[in-house]
Amino acid sequence: MAIIPCGSTWVAQWGICPQFMPKSYISNRVLTSRSGVNNRLSCLAAPNSSFFSRDSFSVLSYVGPSQTSHHRRGARFIVRAETDFYSVLGVSKNASKSEIKSAYRKLARSYHPDVNKEPGAEQKFKDISNAYEVLSDDEKRSLYDKYGEAGIKGAGMGMGDFSNPFDLFESLFEGMGGMGGMGGMGGRASRNRAVDGQDEYYSLVLNFKEAVFGVEKEIEITRLESCGTCNGSGAKPGTRPSTCNTCGGQGQVVSSARTPLGVFQQVMTCSSCGGTGEVFTPCNTCSGDGRVRKTKRISLKVPAGVDSGSRLRVRGEGNAGRRGGSPGDLFVVIEVIPDPVLKRDDTNILYSCKVSYIDAILGTTIKVPTVDGMVDLKIPAGTQPNTTLVMAKKGVPVLNKSNMRGDQLVRVQVEIPKRLGSEERKLIEELADLSKGKTASRR
Repeated sequence: MAIIPCGSTWVAQWGICPQFMPKSYISNRVLTSRSGVNNRLSCLAAPNSSFFSRDSFSVLSYVGPSQTSHHRRGARFIVRAETDFYSVLGVSKNASKSEIKSAYRKLARSYHPDVNKEPGAEQKFKDISNAYEVLSDDEKRSLYDKYGEAGIKGAGMGMGDFSNPFDLFESLFEGMGGMGGMGGMGGRASRNRAVDGQDEYYSLVLNFKEAVFGVEKEIEITRLESCGTCNGSGAKPGTRPSTCNTCGGQGQVVSSARTPLGVFQQVMTCSSCGGTGEVFTPCNTCSGDGRVRKTKRISLKVPAGVDSGSRLRVRGEGNAGRRGGSPGDLFVVIEVIPDPVLKRDDTNILYSCKVSYIDAILGTTIKVPTVDGMVDLKIPAGTQPNTTLVMAKKGVPVLNKSNMRGDQLVRVQVEIPKRLGSEERKLIEELADLSKGKTASRR
């Protein structure tokens, strides 16, 4: 609806026919406070009023050149737009046609339901199409700039010449290869296109050495496979799909509702055919889905060097697609059971060993556990506490580069006895006296 001042007459446009009321009548019945905000409009909302109902008050405001208690000449009612089409497209109000078209193309590609599966993407796509439909037309844009969204409806234009946003999308992108390199998505054709199958996930638990050196495992997965009874069509054998009578093969239905501001249209996915545009007698085996859930055993080769959180991708072993779509992939998520002795740090392995203070002073050779088994490690004479010794190439192979390995880092902890026997104490005291004598002679 648009209420437009016309000389001494108010014109209310509903898209059906204009109605007139003398300006003097409105002036005598509409009172305002000095702030010009609290308008009493009850006189216009009487049960027999043909102007508007009480429910429409929230979208009306009184605007005048002065803040007096009576109606001034030139004062007018305006209907504010519920949606800012310029903000929807992300352009300024003085944007050119080419800028508006460019903004629409960019947003439509991003929010098309065939590309964007996020909740609310389809409604966003419809809002973008609605905004472009108005701003790309000079006459509609002029009315919108003056009177807002209601001005377009009041002029009897509805919200555009297109009954659904997919037709607008197709009309703009035709001759450009659909979506310009995005597979030709959009419009009626896309609703019957093949749909790729979803990916499947499997959690595989490995012990420490299996993760380090790799292993072959046979796993059992459950996934959706193409129905053998109907060959994936979903239709009962011997029957053929037919055009949906509810949507006429469009896959979408348009519902209209008359409001105080005009007729609103809403595009929804057809509930009878699920948006495919076709109806059929469902297959008894798959109940019309075209796929059935089955169990399959797969031989899996785990490469050396995987760790917890690593993902292995097996192409084509996910769920089957629909209407001839490609199958999804299988992702195997690795979980590694930690080793109680050896700790992993990327491609290195950490280990701590204890040696006596005598061995640390004199040096020794000890047995150290590694992923390759027990290995001799030489402790050099005079090793200090918390010294780290490197065992080269005794670590974890680099993932996908099995000829490269990390190191094993051994931290030496020197044990100091808390109690000594009499002979041990005597020998250590002699050693201490000897050390003091050497120090004195050096001075």
